[in-house]
Amino acid sequence: MATAFSLLCGDCGVQLRSMKEAQDHAEAFGHSNFKESTEAVLSLVCATCGKPCRSKTEADLHTKRTQHADFVDKTKESSTAVQLVVEKEKKPVESLRPVLESAEPQAGQTDVEMATEGEAGGVEMVVPMVNRTVLAELEEMGFPKARATRALHFCGREDVEAAVNWIVEHEEDPDIDEMPLVPADATAAKPKPLLTPEEAKAKAAELVERARKKKEEEEKRMEREREQERLRIGREMMEAKRIEEDQERKRLIELRAREKEEERQAREKIRRKLEEDKAERRMRLGLPPKENTPEPQPTPAASAPEVKKPFVPVKPASKAEQMRDCLRKMKQSHKDEGPRVKKAFETLMTYIGNIARSPGEEKFRKIRLGNPSFQERVGSLEGGIDFLQLCGFEKQPDGEFLVMSKEHVDLMLLRTAGGELNSAIVNPFFGVL
Repeated sequence: MATAFSLLCGDCGVQLRSMKEAQDHAEAFGHSNFKESTEAVLSLVCATCGKPCRSKTEADLHTKRTQHADFVDKTKESSTAVQLVVEKEKKPVESLRPVLESAEPQAGQTDVEMATEGEAGGVEMVVPMVNRTVLAELEEMGFPKARATRALHFCGREDVEAAVNWIVEHEEDPDIDEMPLVPADATAAKPKPLLTPEEAKAKAAELVERARKKKEEEEKRMEREREQERLRIGREMMEAKRIEEDQERKRLIELRAREKEEERQAREKIRRKLEEDKAERRMRLGLPPKENTPEPQPTPAASAPEVKKPFVPVKPASKAEQMRDCLRKMKQSHKDEGPRVKKAFETLMTYIGNIARSPGEEKFRKIRLGNPSFQERVGSLEGGIDFLQLCGFEKQPDGEFLVMSKEHVDLMLLRTAGGELNSAIVNPFFGVL
């Protein structure tokens, strides 16, 4: 006979490595139908956590629970010949040997053939006892009673998951739908007691309480995770707000810097324009563009005769400043009426230009104050009549006309007035400062 590397339980199909494991299995489940097998017990060791698995089903369940899918097959390394001697007592187990010899099936022998041989040998064969509750659940799932009974009998466990896994692995067996049979004495050796109604109720209450506590713990864990997530989101929002405020502060600083630079450039442009206007007025008055302060000359030994400088009247220059102030006052008093002020400047330029071109024409030197057109364009604006008086117009005692007599026509003064009006019209910064 070939060397046996394992013991096969004929009641549940579990492979055992030694007689000690067979004896423990018989005491735990009441199975006594054992036979020797030349097939070694499968030894699959998880490469991730090192858990040993003794069957493909156990390895699949471990993978399902832990997602560990890599296993190392150490069946050859751990396989040893079975010794039909209990290590503790060092003697053969006579109580198991007759069962092993009588229960060993021939090749291809089914449960029906074994039952026939058992009946011929005087051994009564009966259906094994299984958990009726689990059997009912399997039948409700659609499995035949014989197949469900066989699965519960041979898988060695009393739960639905293990039975379904066994059915899937053995669905190609020819006797899958045949009711399993075992010797009557093996079934009656150690029947598993059923729970009483009180015990079943207590067990159910315990399971419900355990499930409730587990649910409460899961809810607390989820609440902690949600609180941590809320805190994280709050911190991120505060950091984002701080960054946004810093960027806004930098943008305002840059904007103020640009505004100051633009203001400085505008002031510089106005200053240059004022200098140009001043130089242009000095040229019209016959003065040098800039006031050059002569450097002191060394006094010669013999004093030369003093040369008199040409006399320059200051009255037109003073009048020019008064005219500029009057025009600036008109623009500042009506700063929100730019087109109207410009129209007044152009009207005054027309009056001054007509007199300068035709000083002898009396109609150009006489303006009726009650004229609606004059009042709309010049008379209603503050400083308009004052400007005309600076140019030489005088108000009549009756207050009806402004008249410039022929004797008071000063062409230089009129040219100065024209220059100030032209500057006020073309200079966009006139009156700003």
